[in-house]
Amino acid sequence: MKSRVLVVDDEESIREFLEIMLRKEGFEVTCAEDGQKALETIKKKSFDLVISDLQMPNMTGIELLRHVKDQYPDILFMMITAFGTTETAVEAMKLGAYDYITKPFKIDEVRININNALRSKNLEVENRTLKKELTKEYSFQNLVGNSENMHRIYEMIRRVSQTPTNVLITGESGTGKEMVAKAIHFNGPLKDKPFVTINCGAIPESLMESEMFGHKKGSFTGAVADKAGLFEVADGGTLFLDEVGELPLTIQVKLLRAIQERVIRRVGGTEDMKVDVRIIAATNRDLEDMVKKGGFRQDLFYRLNVINIRTPGLRERPEDIALLANHFLKKYNDRLSKSIGGISAEAMDMLKKYDYPGNVRELENIIERTVALEGGATILPESLPPFVNTPSGRKMASTHEIQVTEEGLDLDKVMGQIEKELLIKAIHAAGGVKKKAAKLLSITFRSMRYRVEKYSLGSLGDDDLEDESA
Repeated sequence: MKSRVLVVDDEESIREFLEIMLRKEGFEVTCAEDGQKALETIKKKSFDLVISDLQMPNMTGIELLRHVKDQYPDILFMMITAFGTTETAVEAMKLGAYDYITKPFKIDEVRININNALRSKNLEVENRTLKKELTKEYSFQNLVGNSENMHRIYEMIRRVSQTPTNVLITGESGTGKEMVAKAIHFNGPLKDKPFVTINCGAIPESLMESEMFGHKKGSFTGAVADKAGLFEVADGGTLFLDEVGELPLTIQVKLLRAIQERVIRRVGGTEDMKVDVRIIAATNRDLEDMVKKGGFRQDLFYRLNVINIRTPGLRERPEDIALLANHFLKKYNDRLSKSIGGISAEAMDMLKKYDYPGNVRELENIIERTVALEGGATILPESLPPFVNTPSGRKMASTHEIQVTEEGLDLDKVMGQIEKELLIKAIHAAGGVKKKAAKLLSITFRSMRYRVEKYSLGSLGDDDLEDESA
């Protein structure tokens, strides 16, 4: 839609000049010869910007400004003032005017000022809309699940979101740790403040300090200008440290100081800067075990782990699978402009029996893939990826379900089958990336390659292990 501008001036020549210029710029323009008629016009029609002369009979521009800001605070206001009366124009800005333009007009200056004003208004509206959407998207009500495990999570979010205390969220990959972090932030008093994420496992060690704390120009090769770190960006809000267990020990020391003393220092800088940041950290690793083995600082662990929230794996809340599947169906129907009516009972039964090594994220990926490829009105068993209905994909029997009869048991064969099933699940959970699957299973690349060859699993996923050196 075109931006709507109301021009208010008792001089017809000024009104005509601004009307012609603004129409050429693509604006919808209305004119009024005094403040009273301007207010009557605003009552009948909405405007984005009012441009008003300062000196007018019956009602001055200042009086009009007060009325507009009192009754229509979202309307931008710019004042027209004659040369030599800028003091009054400054007073107008103190009362809420965005800017002022002086007569005689410089066309380019007027054009720039008006476009800047409207751009500022649009950004403000977008920011308000975005904040509302974020608050809605990350409200704990939109974390899907009706199981007892999830209700415990909801209650923790309610309580923790109202405090400034540091939180450590633990759980397997794909269990929604970041969603919980955002729910805590956007349901608390900091919801209008920044929420900034650092993926501790994705940033090289050589760049991590600069990303966190910023750097000064010339502090290292490539530092061509001063740069604010993410601690500064998050000041007053929340800093989310995703995969915090991946942080090198050298960075852990600096992070501990920032948390304890609430000060940071840019790389190459000499001055400390105060920051007020709430820390929420997340990890799929056992930090307590890492502390025992020397891979994670004990003092940092205690600083982060003031409140612990553990996100349950999907296998721990199987009653939520149908709810989640239908939630993702609606989501990807909307996103992909599809109109799939539902999931058949047989297909849902298959989804419920699958083991989900990749947890909720894997279920979402399965539904997204299925919706993207589905040509019918309902998701049927044959619509789902083949691995969902293979024996290796079904929930693995616990050891007490494996019976040792009088005929005996081939232990090597049973253990081999279990190992093969876990390998297949890990490869699926890693999206076919075998290097990542090896990491999920805590085995070396060489060991992964040996097992892939042993069980003829080379056709699954990529071939990213072929050139891996020992």
